[in-house]
Amino acid sequence: MIELEGVPELIDPVMICAFEGWNDAGDAASTAVGHLDREWKGEVFAALDAEDYYDFQVNRPTVALESGVRKITWPTTRLSVVRAENGEKTRDLVLVRGIEPSMRWRSFCNEILGYAHELGVEMVVVLGALLGDTPHTRPVPVSGVTSDPDLARTLDLEETRYEGPTGIVGILQEACTHAGVPAVSLWAAVPHYVSQPPNPKATLALLNRLEDLIGVRIPLGELTEDARAWQLGVDQLAAEDSEVAEYVQSLEEARDTAELPEASGEAIAREFERYLRRRDGQPGPGGHATESGGLVDGRDGPGTGSYLRDSTSGHTRPRKPSPKDEVAREESEGPDGDESAPEASDGTGTGTDAEAEAEAEAEADGNEGREGNTGDGDTGSGNAGSGDDRPDSHG
Repeated sequence: MIELEGVPELIDPVMICAFEGWNDAGDAASTAVGHLDREWKGEVFAALDAEDYYDFQVNRPTVALESGVRKITWPTTRLSVVRAENGEKTRDLVLVRGIEPSMRWRSFCNEILGYAHELGVEMVVVLGALLGDTPHTRPVPVSGVTSDPDLARTLDLEETRYEGPTGIVGILQEACTHAGVPAVSLWAAVPHYVSQPPNPKATLALLNRLEDLIGVRIPLGELTEDARAWQLGVDQLAAEDSEVAEYVQSLEEARDTAELPEASGEAIAREFERYLRRRDGQPGPGGHATESGGLVDGRDGPGTGSYLRDSTSGHTRPRKPSPKDEVAREESEGPDGDESAPEASDGTGTGTDAEAEAEAEAEADGNEGREGNTGDGDTGSGNAGSGDDRPDSHG
């Protein structure tokens, strides 16, 4: 029987879960939920019975002295609630933090879903972290997956295709799906060569992806500075070992090559939108992390014009301007577009409006239309009909 005495009526509640153990490389996921609990001063309202789910020879209880009295703390999973207020938006978060259970996983998930039902939870988000071949010098990859095709389209997530061994994160997500509760898993990739906890950079990446998902701004506290200090520390350790440094460089090259196609389209657009939202929210001097864990403080965040996407060719790197681009630019600065632009469109500075119109008409007919050129229009490099200098002819 679930008792919820002392729990107020919740506003648009979302349940956020993380479990220590196999699903929690570098303690990144459990630390993220702990950060939310600490920043918003969560109050524990329920705890699962440890006898039902844990092998105490695997996860042993701890003993401590409090005011001279010995107190035993049993490994378990606890639930707390926090209220996240962000200007005009207020939302309650139900935080579930514990250890991956040793047994009775189906009963464990059913009990958590019972609380979700009683509290009117609208969505369950499970955080996880895994070891991967990712360099510590690059932004932390965070993938959002779901088993619900409709939810994948609505929230721009990946529909999970994983096959293989799974942990309590995968089991809980499937239990939610079968119970009709929308569920999402966010996974951060932690460098396998620095797997020991803590990993504040991965925690930071998870929190910022979570922030985008639930639509509530999350206070980062000292995490930004902790992430910088962590990366500097790993940089120093890697520099002391030539083999490690060479290995990290190979990971960087592989990562950059693999992600080159991703530096365009929706990926860049989403990242830039996040940057603008956080800038408009006037973040502190520490800055905020991007979705993938990069730091936005004027140095490591996305630039305002580093990449421009050509919607027809799909190119993401700045391309060299062609002669036709120059003609188009000059024409766009003519009297009809910008009153402060020079009147001449042929680059000589002596044209008139009538001459500009005549040149445009001549170019449309396939002629060069430029003052001083007397060719037949078939050999000029500025021929608009040649097609050799179109911006996307090489795409």
